[in-house]
Amino acid sequence: MLAKELMSNKPEFLPPTATLKQAADQMRAHDYGFIPIGENDRLLGVLTDRDIAIKAVAEGWDPNTITVKEAMHDGVYYCWESDPVEKVIQQMEKLQVRRLIVLNKDKRMTGVISLGDVATKCNNAKLCSELAEAVSHH
Repeated sequence: MLAKELMSNKPEFLPPTATLKQAADQMRAHDYGFIPIGENDRLLGVLTDRDIAIKAVAEGWDPNTITVKEAMHDGVYYCWESDPVEKVIQQMEKLQVRRLIVLNKDKRMTGVISLGDVATKCNNAKLCSELAEAVSHH
């Protein structure tokens, strides 16, 4: 099984100028906890619901005025559409992350693989269990 067979559909980008409130609204509307941040068809980073809660709200930042650029993770962890699921799982374990951006051969984002995608779509129960165990200690 390949990454492109596991991934969720391509999520929408948010521009780095979007507010944390806009990001939270989008996360709620689409029921996900992760949004790629980019502009001009280029990924700049990612923002998670945890970034909003821990980095911003807990610090007293105003979600109506603080931009996602101020709270996002710089850099992006990714895999390729053609990567076998075993490689994707090893990478998630090594990086201690619950999600990876999926890129095509042109380096364009085509989707996201989450721990949930692996758990529900992967046919290898042992690998799924190992991944869940590895990233839940993060």
